[in-house]
Amino acid sequence: MQNTTRWLLPSLLSAAFASTVLAVPAAQAANADGLYVGVGAGASSLRNSDGEVGDFIESSGDDFHLDDDDNVYKAFVGYEYNRFFATEAFYSDLGRVDLKSDSGNGDIDSRAFGLSLVGKLPVMPWLDLFAKAGMARWDTDASGQLQGSTLHDDHGIDPVYGLGAQLDLAPVLVRAEYERYDFDSDYQVDAVTASVGWQF
Repeated sequence: MQNTTRWLLPSLLSAAFASTVLAVPAAQAANADGLYVGVGAGASSLRNSDGEVGDFIESSGDDFHLDDDDNVYKAFVGYEYNRFFATEAFYSDLGRVDLKSDSGNGDIDSRAFGLSLVGKLPVMPWLDLFAKAGMARWDTDASGQLQGSTLHDDHGIDPVYGLGAQLDLAPVLVRAEYERYDFDSDYQVDAVTASVGWQF
């Protein structure tokens, strides 16, 4: 009997705790619409490095070494109309691409801000999968020289899209997502981030 009690009591406590954890977000998710803000960080990289970076060089240089992995930081503010649809405004610092060769060095800093439409698929009362698509105004600051060719800045307005998952632990939001910034001149930046937010 004592052994049974030792086994049964922790099991009942675990079940009660799990029920509480699941029930609270479920009750809060009923009022999931409203304004929210968040910040995040992660990593970025180029999709196809050599050909895309070449668009920032005045003339095609020879071989160069490319370090295209860097940190990315973002902030966003959105409005959730219901459990299935939201809009978001965002700003992203997409990091730096470093170029090195025997003839010189250079770097390209990228950032973007814009607006996205977000479609959500509730999997559980406290878990959503989502996809997003929008437009971003992007800017790149390039500096340095490669084989006597000066790198030049660029900017434009182009699509951004992504997908991810979000925990709705109202009022706290926890999100993991992948995004592609499809810049003009085929300069495509991939970003993987984790974010935390607050819903009002």
